[in-house]
Amino acid sequence: MAISGITNPLQAHSQAGGTSIRFDKQTKVFRIDAAGMSYLFGINEKKEPQTMYWGKRLPSMDSFAAPHSDGGLSSFDDSINTTRHEFAGWGGGLYVEPDLKITFPDGNRDLVLEYVSHAIAGDQLTILLKDISREVYVELLYQVDPKTGILRRSAQLQNKTAESLTIEQMASGTWNLPRGVDYRLRYLTGRWAGEWSLHEQMIQPGKTILESRRGSTGDQNNPWFAIDRASSNDQDQGDVWFGALGWSGSWQISVEQDQLQQIRVTGGPNAFDFGYRLVPGQHLQSPDFYAGFSDKGVGGASRLLHRFETSSILPHAPSPKLRPVLYNSWEATEFKVDEAGQETLAEKAATIGVERFVVDDGWFGKRVNDRAGLGDWYVNPVKFPHGLKPLIDKVHSLNMDFGLWVEPEMVNADSDLYRKHPDWVLNFTGRPRTEGRNQMMLNLARPDVREYIYQFLDKLLNENDIAFLKWDYNRNWSEPGWPAVAVEDQKKVYVDYVQNLYSILAELRAKYPKVEIESCSGGGSRVDLGIMRLTDEVWTSDNTDAFDRLLMQDGFSYAYAPGVMMAWVTDSPTWVNQRVLSLEYRFLSAMQGSLGIGANLNNWKPEDFATAKKMVNQYKQIRETTQRGSLYRLISPQKGSEQSVTESVSEDQGRAVTFAFLHSSQMLYRYPRIHLRGLRPDQLYKITALDGKLSANTPSVASGAFWMQQGVDVELRGDFQAAAFSLESTNR
Repeated sequence: MAISGITNPLQAHSQAGGTSIRFDKQTKVFRIDAAGMSYLFGINEKKEPQTMYWGKRLPSMDSFAAPHSDGGLSSFDDSINTTRHEFAGWGGGLYVEPDLKITFPDGNRDLVLEYVSHAIAGDQLTILLKDISREVYVELLYQVDPKTGILRRSAQLQNKTAESLTIEQMASGTWNLPRGVDYRLRYLTGRWAGEWSLHEQMIQPGKTILESRRGSTGDQNNPWFAIDRASSNDQDQGDVWFGALGWSGSWQISVEQDQLQQIRVTGGPNAFDFGYRLVPGQHLQSPDFYAGFSDKGVGGASRLLHRFETSSILPHAPSPKLRPVLYNSWEATEFKVDEAGQETLAEKAATIGVERFVVDDGWFGKRVNDRAGLGDWYVNPVKFPHGLKPLIDKVHSLNMDFGLWVEPEMVNADSDLYRKHPDWVLNFTGRPRTEGRNQMMLNLARPDVREYIYQFLDKLLNENDIAFLKWDYNRNWSEPGWPAVAVEDQKKVYVDYVQNLYSILAELRAKYPKVEIESCSGGGSRVDLGIMRLTDEVWTSDNTDAFDRLLMQDGFSYAYAPGVMMAWVTDSPTWVNQRVLSLEYRFLSAMQGSLGIGANLNNWKPEDFATAKKMVNQYKQIRETTQRGSLYRLISPQKGSEQSVTESVSEDQGRAVTFAFLHSSQMLYRYPRIHLRGLRPDQLYKITALDGKLSANTPSVASGAFWMQQGVDVELRGDFQAAAFSLESTNR
């Protein structure tokens, strides 16, 4: 991108909907306004980009004086550490979290960046920084979304010196919050079969690190945060600053309260074991770091993020396709896949209204269990003697499209690929090669591995009418070595691997634009705004227990839109808890996201098919609202709650769908009254029970104000009960 200076005293670029990026030449202040948010920073007397304001949108008449670096407290706490930097190099005495750390060939590690120039183009602002003595440049990119006010930030380092340098840490930028001592941090943690656990804690002096060192995103932490004031406990009231990192590799977000009680949030690739040698003339781009502000509580923050993901992140944005009802055959057959058995399941799935039939693991190579076959991506000739075409034709004849499971980044030791190319896996020379699920990681940073993976996927899609790939990733990294390159370049594996993953997905999407892809990682281990740019949906968890999923789906929804959240109906009791749940309960739990069915249909009774057909039909009537609507968490399942209630409201506020769940009733207490939100107060809405019973005195039609103020009573009593109802404007 070309960089230029400013010649006019005031440069402003306005967008539709009141969005603008302005620069005041006299004060050297940049102001970004969009939706309900204002973001201001300026260039201080030391030529440093300095944060000035981030919060609720300010009137355009308000002006800010030129920024000045903080004077510091003492020789121990000088200006460089107390000024609220937008992006700071490690140098000049900096000891708070840096955005960029470099080692130069002469051993120098001091980096001091100064403002050079900037450019404004539409909704984008680019700032050019340069080191005080070396030809090292950094471009800071700011891009604002007009509808949500969410900012996308990234940084590009350019080496214009005559020698190579080594990047030891590179963040996308730092977000600075107003000074305060009552901030609360929310973040997501988890493990396999227990993902999406929401945690909150007060921000204290020092540093909280959210991270993954696993080579990929990981479910131990997810790269999302939300910060509010501890006194604000309502879902829909109070100021919230929130953000998410778009990177599918090892990552880190640092939340730091400094000695002046200022809060700074810095995020990017994880600095642990990181080292990227940048030769002269090369550049390195950081991941995108997104952040926004809401004055409507953490619920409002979620709704902004959901809208942004749907309109700006997902493939085919701003109008991605609604997710079809899916059937996956894994739990019915596991590895015992064959043409006849899959056709039988397809016939049964079609009778209940399924729109997509997916064959899972076991269709390829010599794959009879998880110990062999990964890496050998040819159709198993015993299981499918005529290839996949007869099964695909059968599925199409039943008015369903066809999907297939793949795990391209992995290899079994017992495979033709590994026997031919043992050097293709991540490894350290002479060290053991750790296996997980009996498999090793291919080193996708290698160009030959990247080419192999792309070619077999291209061949698979070119020769078969496949509409969907379930792209799995069932272990994290170990021995992250790359012996084929020079020692000083081996740590590039953390970046080059992810870039090649992204490039394969992008190239396949360009060549096969109708093929949809699910990001799956033994559950929700690789879910982030980087992978979501290239995939249409994500697998939430291998744990499909419908009661457990209420808590996990609630946590998921803080960071990601329900429309991408795959939620399956599986058999009861599940392997997880041996808990027995009705088929209706299981469907209602899954219908809050993108509905899938994974039960063994061969064991279903006629009444199960009848129930499923009814529920699938109901889902098709409401899925646009549940997948794309505004989500309100009316009663949270967090902290051992006996109840859980969610409401989704269509964008035009003409329709709403509410799901209510009861763990167990006690002592004749009735289910709490449900007070809806997000409706038009003066609009009339007709209520319809989808499943379960409404109170006998519930009116059939009432105003939005009535449903929000008077509320709705549902008749739920017993253990593991559920109900759902919809509201529809009488003007529709």
